[in-house]
Amino acid sequence: MTTPPEQPQPFDPRNPDPNAPGTGDQPAFGQPALGQPAYGQPAGGYGQPGPGFTPQGQPAWGVGPNSPYGVDPQTGIPYSDKSRIIAGILQLLLGQFGAGRWYTGNYGMAVAQLLTCGGFFVWSFVDGIYMLVGSAKDPEGRPLRPGA
Repeated sequence: MTTPPEQPQPFDPRNPDPNAPGTGDQPAFGQPALGQPAYGQPAGGYGQPGPGFTPQGQPAWGVGPNSPYGVDPQTGIPYSDKSRIIAGILQLLLGQFGAGRWYTGNYGMAVAQLLTCGGFFVWSFVDGIYMLVGSAKDPEGRPLRPGA
């Protein structure tokens, strides 16, 4: 008579293998690291805002009351309520009067462009391109929003 080959035994959770992965210093695959909250739980626990939220529970980024026009994906800063397209076109067409800078709220620079005729039209042209490319900011340091 022949004996059957030895079959692998199924895993028994009541008797885990002490040499199995996850029993030492490292957590098992798919398990949170030591000291980390369980997956699916917010970092502060339920009822507490986690990262990316203000203490009032409002999102600190994305479209919300703090950033109604969205957030710049490169810097994470909320967009301004002023449009870069409108500011750039105003600056290109009426830059000798500082129109783009009046629109964005940069009044000091607008007065300087008004007194110099837009830096003899060179400064206003370069400034208009600067605004259209998306590098200009409003007085609060927020980037001008894309679109009209």
